Amino acid sequence: MELYLKISYLNDFIFCPLSIYYHQLYGELSESLYYGQAQLDGKAAHRAIDEQRYSTHKNILQGIDVFSDEYKLCGKIDIFDTEKGILTERKKRIKQIYDGYVFQLYAQCLCLREMGFSVKNIRLYSSDDNKVYPVPLPEDDAPMLEKFNAVNKAMQEMDVETFVPSNAEKCRRCIYNDFCDRPLAPKELPEHET
Repeated sequence: MELYLKISYLNDFIFCPLSIYYHQLYGELSESLYYGQAQLDGKAAHRAIDEQRYSTHKNILQGIDVFSDEYKLCGKIDIFDTEKGILTERKKRIKQIYDGYVFQLYAQCLCLREMGFSVKNIRLYSSDDNKVYPVPLPEDDAPMLEKFNAVNKAMQEMDVETFVPSNAEKCRRCIYNDFCDRPLAPKELPEHET
């Protein structure tokens, strides 16, 4: 049986490959044990899509499962307008557009296309400030598509046993820092907890 990794892991993998392992290990436990407020807020922002209450229009697909045999990825999309061909990935608040955000959109786009849908535009949406950030399609940004392919390949071939963290700042901010067996730095606590 072939292993398909979740699209959401792309962003996690860029932050720290071990976060995928810990998410799987602790995923069934209460998220309050390891989620920070930012993760809880983000999950709440997606609730309408997860429950398919975002829109009642028949041309708006929301929270549907997608997959790609070619990229060995699966997951859910946020919103896809089948008439306009617009794929939207919603985020609670976008301060900066990270590669992981773009890679999630690429994966969703490529999955939808492989499933027979026509994706013409992709974009990020920041719900806190109601801003839309258009993102070039994968075929329109060759260097970014190459980075996406490299990250997906590295993620698919990742060996948890041999991975060694190299960024103390990321370890300090990691939600799994307290559970990690190889953090480079102690967890950064909010000011009121120090």
